[in-house]
Amino acid sequence: MSTVESASKSEQAYAWIRSRISAHTYGPGYRLVLGPIADELGMSVVPVREAIRRLEAEGLVTFERNVGARVTLVDEGEYAHTMQTLGLVEGAATALSAPLLDADALAEAAEVNDRMARLLDHFDPHAFTELNRQFHSVLFEPCPNPHLLDLVHRGWARLSGIRDSTFAYVPGRAHHSVDEHAQILELIRDGAEPLEIELAARNHRWRTRDAFLDALHTRSVPAEGEAS
Repeated sequence: MSTVESASKSEQAYAWIRSRISAHTYGPGYRLVLGPIADELGMSVVPVREAIRRLEAEGLVTFERNVGARVTLVDEGEYAHTMQTLGLVEGAATALSAPLLDADALAEAAEVNDRMARLLDHFDPHAFTELNRQFHSVLFEPCPNPHLLDLVHRGWARLSGIRDSTFAYVPGRAHHSVDEHAQILELIRDGAEPLEIELAARNHRWRTRDAFLDALHTRSVPAEGEAS
C-alpha cells in the first residue's frame, strides 16, 4: 500500500469512527477493536490503528493496559461542575430574556419541543440533543446582559468539549426533559415572577446533571461489541 493510499484510508477510518463517537453509537467506555472495524471498512488494521491514535491525541479515545482502545469516559467532575455552573447562568439568562420573548419566539420554542416529543418513540439521541440546544437557545439568546450571555455560551461550549452524551446514556431523561420544557414555557407565557422562571430553568439543568451522574454510578462499562 502506498503512503498516499494509507493516509487516505486512515482519514476515512478516522472520519468514520469519529462520526460514530459523535453520534454516541460508540458511547463512553465502548471498546474499539481493530479487526472488526477494519473488516467493516474493508481495509487493513494499519490505517484503523493510525486513526485511533489520532483520536487518542484529541482526547476522544483512551488506551488502557491489557484492554486496548476505548472511547473516553466522561470526566465526571468536569461534567458536574459545568452543568452546575450552566444551570446558574442559563437560569438567570432565561429569566432576564422572558419579558423579551414575544409570541413568535414562544411558538418557535414550542414547535422545537414538539419535534423533540415526536422523537421519543423512535429515539435518536443525536437529533434530540441538537433540538434541545435549539430550544434553550430561543429562550436565553435575547438576554440583555451580554456578560451573562457570554457565560452561557462558554458553558455550552465546554459541555460540548467534554462530549455531553446525556440523552444517549440516559434516554429516559428525554421524556422528563420535554415535560419540563413545556412547564418553563407555561411560566413565561403566564408572566411568572423572574425568580420562579430562573429556578425552573436552573433545576431543569440540574436534574439532567443528576440523571447522568446517577447512571455513571450504576451502569457498568459496555461490553465489547455493545453500544451504550
